[in-house]
Amino acid sequence: MSDKKKIIRITTVPISLEKLLSGQIAFMKEHFEIKAVSSEPERLSAFGKQQGIDTHAVGLTRKLTPVQDLKALWQLYRYLKKEKPFIVHSHTPKAGTVGMLAAKLAGVPHRLHTVAGLPLLVAKGKKRKLLDFVEKITYAAATQVYPNSYGLRDIIVQNGYCAPEKLTVLANGSSNGIDTSVFDPELFSDKEIQDLRRSLGISPDDVVFIFIGRLVRDKGIRELVSAFDRISADHPKAKLLLVGRYEPDLDPLDEATMTKIASNQNIIETGYQTEIRPYFLASDILTFPSYREGFPNVVLQAAAMRLPAIVSDINGCNEIITQGKNGLIVPVADENALHEAMLKLLDDSELREKMRDSSREEIRKRYEQNFVWSAILEEYRSLKA
Repeated sequence: MSDKKKIIRITTVPISLEKLLSGQIAFMKEHFEIKAVSSEPERLSAFGKQQGIDTHAVGLTRKLTPVQDLKALWQLYRYLKKEKPFIVHSHTPKAGTVGMLAAKLAGVPHRLHTVAGLPLLVAKGKKRKLLDFVEKITYAAATQVYPNSYGLRDIIVQNGYCAPEKLTVLANGSSNGIDTSVFDPELFSDKEIQDLRRSLGISPDDVVFIFIGRLVRDKGIRELVSAFDRISADHPKAKLLLVGRYEPDLDPLDEATMTKIASNQNIIETGYQTEIRPYFLASDILTFPSYREGFPNVVLQAAAMRLPAIVSDINGCNEIITQGKNGLIVPVADENALHEAMLKLLDDSELREKMRDSSREEIRKRYEQNFVWSAILEEYRSLKA
């Protein structure tokens, strides 16, 4: 029987445990007894075996499913009553709501929720009111809330979701930080990168913009594709690399955008990739015009790989990128501003090189993974029985 205090980490789907919290579970396991809760029993079980921790599956979904959510709440409540953890720490919206309510009902003393983005910010009408209400319930049930960027903290306060004293931004933001010994351009040879470029149909003198992430409306893909479509008409040496999968059920792209992607030979799709580091190195500029984020890992990763970035002026993005130093910041959903920024970096190789030189060092100083993990660990240790 372990004498370590028990922490249960909850996410809606297991990929969030695998990707968003990569390495963190193993680090925390040295100090606490860690268990994980999510959906998708087979994938979750495989994650647990790989990490050497116990897991428990409940029927969480990423959509609005009230009946299913009530079932998940009951399943989780019963599990937490049996386990009696010292801390329940939830990530992702649905896991936050169900996890915090179940933990409160089960009498868990420390109920922590990390906010890594607010999907409701792009919702309207009745849906927005419902999501506002759900957000307030989540934060009311939590004992502590951790926005993973300072901008996100300000949005939560401005919308009155909870009292400011319940909010803490750990370290300098980010849910997991970044391991710059892994995201290190020196790990790959020039030959490997040139071979990848060649396999993608990219010539040595092409300038490559890259987007990595879900290919959905909320990521600004419509504006990105439209802006690039205009650029490629006059700049045949420009390429746009789209690395990620579509989500037609949750956030589909419009037909016009899909047509442009299919018809423009300078737009290259790779699908979802588990190993993204070579794709950063095969590119020249990250383009990330998202409408909303918590603290975007892709922007951190690109900067660690010495890539300048064009990002939208939203929380997280505008904390990682300093205008003109390691990238450019453009207004949200502004195709013309995005087009101008892309042209600027396309035409100015000296500016790109100057930004590349600044990018990695900024990340190492502020967001190194051990720094973020240590801040979370200290927060756990500060909680009293």
